[in-house]
Amino acid sequence: MRLVMTEPVEKMERPYARRWWALLVLCLSLLIIVMANTALTVAAPDMTKDLGLSSADLQWVIDGYTVPYAALMLLLGAIGDKYSRRGALVLGLLVFGGGAVFGYLADSAATVIAARAVMGVGAALIMPATLSLLAATFPRAERAKAITLWTATAGLAIAAGPVVAGALLRDHGWSSTFLINVPVAAVAIIAAFVLVPPSRAGHHDRIDYVGGLLSVIWTGSLVYMIIEGPHFGWGAKAITAAVVAGAGLVAFVLWELRHPRPILDVRRFAHRRFAGSNLAVALFFLAVFGAFYYLTQHLQFVLGYDALETGVRMLPLAGAVFAGSALTGWLTPRVGMKWTVTAGMVGGTTALALLTRVDAASTYADFLAPLIILGLAIGLALSPCTDAIMGAFPESELGVGGAVNDTSLELGGSLGIALLGSLLATSYGNHLGDTTAGSKLPANALDTAQDSVGAGYAVAQGIGDKAHALAAQAAQATDPRQAAQLRQQAAELASGARQTADAVGSSFSAAVAHTSLVGAVILGIGTVLVAVLLPRREAAAPEVKTEEREPVHSSAG
Repeated sequence: MRLVMTEPVEKMERPYARRWWALLVLCLSLLIIVMANTALTVAAPDMTKDLGLSSADLQWVIDGYTVPYAALMLLLGAIGDKYSRRGALVLGLLVFGGGAVFGYLADSAATVIAARAVMGVGAALIMPATLSLLAATFPRAERAKAITLWTATAGLAIAAGPVVAGALLRDHGWSSTFLINVPVAAVAIIAAFVLVPPSRAGHHDRIDYVGGLLSVIWTGSLVYMIIEGPHFGWGAKAITAAVVAGAGLVAFVLWELRHPRPILDVRRFAHRRFAGSNLAVALFFLAVFGAFYYLTQHLQFVLGYDALETGVRMLPLAGAVFAGSALTGWLTPRVGMKWTVTAGMVGGTTALALLTRVDAASTYADFLAPLIILGLAIGLALSPCTDAIMGAFPESELGVGGAVNDTSLELGGSLGIALLGSLLATSYGNHLGDTTAGSKLPANALDTAQDSVGAGYAVAQGIGDKAHALAAQAAQATDPRQAAQLRQQAAELASGARQTADAVGSSFSAAVAHTSLVGAVILGIGTVLVAVLLPRREAAAPEVKTEEREPVHSSAG
């Protein structure tokens, strides 16, 4: 047995014998880039307190990863296709691990954001490489099953991130959540050389770098606009980004239509199966990332679970993703992807609709059914869509195919966090203002409390601390009249603290219900559109000229 796998997959006359072990390496690589985001959601409160982050700082700590990740995937996927898909994977793991070490050592908002951006560049190399290597390594008959396991891994990572981060945060600081990526990346790098066969496209055409650059410009500007506008207002930055994104998209489409070897043949989007699959992926992750964003906050702040307890309570989602993936592997070949994907999207809409019942009296039991249904829906819908998207590309463009799938995923997720997160913040602030109307809460304290649910509870705690301080002064006062006045003031403040905390909890619960309603409407409308777009017959996929997997006479890296 060779220590390092050197035989290119394109030269193999039979399917690679250790392909399922190779899939394990690809799934491990996927695991850490998804966990990098979900782990951060539970580490954010400690990071905010330690570094004194503003709400804008925290937003860019989260989204500093997203902009390079989404913007660079298409270009880097094409480069991986031409030169080396395994090389792109290994380089991405090195960059990602280096960014994680940088994040562990960071001691300011700027350095944490920079570290997250470096990790985003690494993820942009890793994500399309995992799918392109999967598609190149597995014969077409087994590819759907392999993609199902790949998708299930993403579901596991969504729930595993908070569990691992929560366990670390009990005894270590927030920076430890960065460091957990380093040993995993190191193992994945070694295993990639041992188990993953090298692969690259059989042709040597020049890469369409102009199209790649235009894709970076319009995608990066669009993601920046999605983040900046809803969270920080539609000022000059957001409007400029919107204009650049629109102009860049038009230029990209026109260039790709005229180029003889475009980095992405945009004509594929005229085919219903391809367009419907991309729309389904984007809409699904809009709902999933948006819901995950506010559900973890509700579990931590309103229900009072710590980071580890929050992560454990998200595990039913991961288990349901595995169950849904197993179900779609059996169901899709029998009824077709149109019905499986539509059923999954209906399930996702149902899960969000159930969350509209959340109120101040809700317990974890009220979240359990929506989490399970959402997990089943992810497993049902996403694997067939990913398989359809990858199947639309020839063997020479598998990296581009993976990048298209992952860009749809990332754009949907960014839009979900931005739109639903902005709606959540606005709804929470309005409800809190109405709930505390007529109270003695100072205007500046109300403004602070309206910034976020964490800030709201911090204001309530501050009022409670003042009440305890006055009570202690009353106990030490020698003048009975002064002691009585201090006790009365302490009692009023203690009552105000309880009322403020109750108002914050009820306001955030109402905001979760309202935001879930909007999310359910968006996903419901999207479900109808996807059901109309997806054809009944599987043969309706875009017809592309695929190269035969014959031996090539060039070395692959």
